[in-house]
Amino acid sequence: MLAAVSALIGGIAIRTLLAAGVSAPCEVGTWGRAGQVMAPVWLTVVAWLYLSACFCCAGIIAYDIAFNRRRQSMGVMNFVFPITALYFGPFALALYWRWGRAAASTTMAPMPMSRPAVSPAVVASAGGGMQTHGGQNADHEMAAAAGPDGTDEPAPPGERARPWWVTMAIEVSHCGSGCTLGDVISEFAIFGLGLTIAGVTLGAEYVGDYIFALVFGIIFQFFAIAPMRGLGLKDGLIAAAKADVISLTAFEIGLFGWMAIMAFVLFPAPHHLMPSSAAYWLLMQAGMIIGYLTSWPANVWLIKRGIKVPM
Repeated sequence: MLAAVSALIGGIAIRTLLAAGVSAPCEVGTWGRAGQVMAPVWLTVVAWLYLSACFCCAGIIAYDIAFNRRRQSMGVMNFVFPITALYFGPFALALYWRWGRAAASTTMAPMPMSRPAVSPAVVASAGGGMQTHGGQNADHEMAAAAGPDGTDEPAPPGERARPWWVTMAIEVSHCGSGCTLGDVISEFAIFGLGLTIAGVTLGAEYVGDYIFALVFGIIFQFFAIAPMRGLGLKDGLIAAAKADVISLTAFEIGLFGWMAIMAFVLFPAPHHLMPSSAAYWLLMQAGMIIGYLTSWPANVWLIKRGIKVPM
């Protein structure tokens, strides 16, 4: 009897609060999902620590690019490296600092006493006998000035003797950055609007995340592939779509599989985690790392087929 009376009083109180514009306690912060956010304290602490580390790493990279004048030759990569650090944290920072960091740009004129690069034409006109200041043959001077692949242009410091796995890691980072940006925007939009499909928020997240990731992925790919191939807007977008849809889908498959585990195994209804929770974003970072790994084989295949160009 007491239980029935308590339930009746509680129902009246909830209706009164709802009429006054206040959400019921069990729905606070859900915005379209049933259940109360109940992340363990330890998970929340770990989440804040890792999120803070990732934001710091992204900030260090962004500061280095913007204020230390280390802008990438391919403009879109100025955004790729910081965005990758938002989920890969120190690992992304290490990759950038060792392999992706561009040489600092300066406005100073070359020093008069600097040793000029010797062109093949000059060597030929001298009959191969011209000597440098150090007494060495000009052919050796040219070899020192040339890049590691024998080209006339010196290789950027971050690209010297770059292993294949580094090239692929940067390529997958480029793919993942567009996906990550689209996923984050979509998650907050769906959370704020309380969107669902058949009463399930996860379905709306799948659709929204994929659409936003596709849009940003193609944009990022366009600004990589169009300048390298000299393509116009239409041809560039078509080439970008061909290059990005497969790798993007592979990334999202990994992320979506993890999101299903989050929703049905780790935090099933009625205790789903919300995008307003730090623990939610920690788990989403884990999902993005999984997506990064699942998209790796797709990117390798696309590059070997010549559909994508290495970064």
